[in-house]
Amino acid sequence: MAEYSLKQRFVLDTSLFLSEEIRIEGETLEAALYRLLDAIARAKLALGVSCYMAPSVHAELVGILHDRGVDEEIETQLNTWVIKKHPARYEVMVPAAVVHDFVHEMSDRVNRGLRVSEEAVRRAGEGDEDPERVVSDLRTEYRTELRQGVLDSGEDFDLLILARELDAGIVTEDTGIVDWAEDFGLRYLRGRDFLPLLDAYLSGTGRDDPLD
Repeated sequence: MAEYSLKQRFVLDTSLFLSEEIRIEGETLEAALYRLLDAIARAKLALGVSCYMAPSVHAELVGILHDRGVDEEIETQLNTWVIKKHPARYEVMVPAAVVHDFVHEMSDRVNRGLRVSEEAVRRAGEGDEDPERVVSDLRTEYRTELRQGVLDSGEDFDLLILARELDAGIVTEDTGIVDWAEDFGLRYLRGRDFLPLLDAYLSGTGRDDPLD
């Protein structure tokens, strides 16, 4: 068979590795991660498919895996087959329209957060509800109004900037990042579809045998 390379690039989000969507029935997190990283390794070796992570995203993922007691070999495989690269924050241009929309959205979300807080104060002042319940509801509603679906972390920003820099597709299960990828004009792929895509690439070129 003639040599063949897809030369595709993907930037991977933390949510890809942690999502239940990448597991088959009855599969543990570790088993799913080994299967995912094996496919990434084979796609890199056989087809030239490159996967990247921003260091901030990598650190976030590794910290979560440590907290969950995942086999340390997973981190070794991650470091071997996924390239860590800092995004060129001073070189990548972001459309002014995106920044304008972000400022407008954050202003609107702050106002909504204030209304949620005001309502909580009124409820607490009436004295008819458990204060702890009021605080719990406030936290939930406030988080929804201010954070759900918005670009609210350095890790998310690094992911988008790195993908724009590399002209790479984003792989994520985070709907908020999907929305921003569309605004940035970036290609994206749901995490649940990434393994089937790599498997299709490999089987289509006759290189679907697992690594030894």
